[in-house]
Amino acid sequence: MDDDLRIRMAAFEWLSQQVSIFEEVLPRDIIQKGFIYEEKRIPLISPQGIFRPKEMQFPLSITTSPESPYEDSYEEGLLVYRYRGTDTEHRDNVGLREVYKRKLPIIYFKGIVPGKYMAIWPVFIIGDNPDDLSFRMVVDDITAVNKAKDLSQAISDSDIGRRAYITATVKVRMHQRGFRERVLDAYQSQCSLCRIRHRELLDAAHIIPDEHPEGEPKITNGISLCKIHHAAFDNMFIGINPDYKIKVRKDILEEEDGPMLLHGLKELQDKSIILPPKIIHWPNKDCLNWKYKQFAEQK
Repeated sequence: MDDDLRIRMAAFEWLSQQVSIFEEVLPRDIIQKGFIYEEKRIPLISPQGIFRPKEMQFPLSITTSPESPYEDSYEEGLLVYRYRGTDTEHRDNVGLREVYKRKLPIIYFKGIVPGKYMAIWPVFIIGDNPDDLSFRMVVDDITAVNKAKDLSQAISDSDIGRRAYITATVKVRMHQRGFRERVLDAYQSQCSLCRIRHRELLDAAHIIPDEHPEGEPKITNGISLCKIHHAAFDNMFIGINPDYKIKVRKDILEEEDGPMLLHGLKELQDKSIILPPKIIHWPNKDCLNWKYKQFAEQK
C-alpha cells in the first residue's frame, strides 16, 4: 500500500472517530484542521471544492458548501458532482479524473448549514461526463473496502445492488440532517414549547409529514421540539393552531398521571410557542392549519 492510500485509510479512521463524537454533521474547523499522520498535519478540506493535501498525490476530498454555485444532485441512483469551472483540463478536474481511473476512495463533505458539513465516505467515482461537466459517484461501505484484496474489487459490478442501497440511504440522511440543522439553527437550538436548549435532545419536527406531497423540507414546515414534545405533537397529544397557540387534547387535560404530564403537557394549554427571531422562519400558517384540523378531529 502506497503513502497516498495509507493517508486515505487513516483519514477514514479519523473521520469515524469524529462522527462518534459529533455525529454525522461536523464543524468545518474540525475537518479543516484535520489529523496528524507521521508527524504531519493532514487537513481534509479547503476553500476549493476538490482538495488534495500536499502530502498526497491525488485528491482526498470533494466539498459542496451551503453557498456553492454548483448544483450537485442525485440522479438515477447516483450522486452527481460538478466540475470546478468549465475547463475540463483544470488541474482539480484532472486530479479527480485520476481518482476515477485509479478507483480510489474519497470523502464527500456536503455543506448542510454554514460551518457544518456532513461527512460521507468512502465515495467512488464511477463516471466522468465532460459533456455536462460532472462526475457520477456512489457511496460504499467502509467494511467492504477494508475487506477487499484490492480497490478494484471494492467497486466490482457484482456489488451494484449494495452500492445503490447505500447511496439511496445517504441521500435520505442528507435530506434529514439538512432539514434538522436548518430548523434548529432558526430556533436558536431550543424547543419551541419548553425552551430546553440541549441540542442532543432536540428534533426538527415536520408539520406536514415528510412523506406527504406537500411536506417540503423547508424551515417554515418545521418546528424545533424536544423529543418528548415531538412525540406528543406527532401523536396528536397536542396541537398548534395557525395563531401559534398550543392546544392540549381534552382527554389529556382530564388525565391525572404525575408531574411530567402536568408540567410537560397540560400546562402548555393556550400558551404561545416560541417563534424564531426571523419572521421568514415562522411556521407557515397553512401548514399549521392542515395539521391542526387533524388534531381537532381527535376524540
